[in-house]
Amino acid sequence: MRKIACKFYFMPLSATLLINCKDQRGLIAKITQFLKDNNGNILSLDQYVEAAGNHFFMRVKWDLNGFGIPREKIAEYFEHLIASKYKMEFKLYFSDILPRMAIFVSKFSHCLYDLLSRVQSGEWEVEVPVIISNHEDMRKVAENFGIEYYYFPVTHESKAEQEAAELEILKYHKVDFIVLARYMQVLSDDFVRNFPNSIINIHHSFLPAFKGAKPYHSAYERGVKIIGATGHYVTADLDEGPIIEQDVTRVEQHDSIQDLVRKGQDLEKVVLARSVFYHLQRRTLVYGNKVVIFKG
Repeated sequence: MRKIACKFYFMPLSATLLINCKDQRGLIAKITQFLKDNNGNILSLDQYVEAAGNHFFMRVKWDLNGFGIPREKIAEYFEHLIASKYKMEFKLYFSDILPRMAIFVSKFSHCLYDLLSRVQSGEWEVEVPVIISNHEDMRKVAENFGIEYYYFPVTHESKAEQEAAELEILKYHKVDFIVLARYMQVLSDDFVRNFPNSIINIHHSFLPAFKGAKPYHSAYERGVKIIGATGHYVTADLDEGPIIEQDVTRVEQHDSIQDLVRKGQDLEKVVLARSVFYHLQRRTLVYGNKVVIFKG
């Protein structure tokens, strides 16, 4: 099996910490001192305090070259010396461990092509071992990119059985997260629970006003003045998960339904790509029903 992966450019081996806890005095100093004491050279740092909830969020990335703690012990040391004292939640990532992304798609190809082209060009550091669909339409695309394609037709009666089979495929391929590239099936709560904050979806931003199969037609009939797209993490509440990215464009008086569809699909591609990129860069931290986006 041939997998799409990025073209590698020389970058220092690095680690990234995502941290959140109640805001307290001296948190930044404690964390940066921990890195300094262990010969860590900080490459980037961003922090944010939500004043209303008095909550602290931080992302710090540092060069592992010459770092004083073995990488397999970093989480243990940080927990003992810092996190436990300040009741922090944290996640630790290493730059040489590539995320593995599965793509779910139905019949629309615009988002799928965009995602795969970004991976193939080396823009993203990610592996794509599998594409899953409830239709056969995109099989040729998968074959052209050298990716395994699995067809799971879904009906009300077969949904539970098919999702169980899909989960087995994802487990076999060691998938870390899923991107719904205009996948037109609602995932069950049981399925979503297997990938908490790890399923990214894209939809037009007409919701909840214009639901259904032809939202652009409905919006055209209403004479809308803007259209948009929303990228979000999937939760049990359909299309109401934590928002990662959004964008809009204006509708002109002379625009046809076809123009709306074209503009909408362009937005869907861009917003989905930004959402996936932020996730790959470990720049997203979900807290409640919000996503904190850290600067690069």
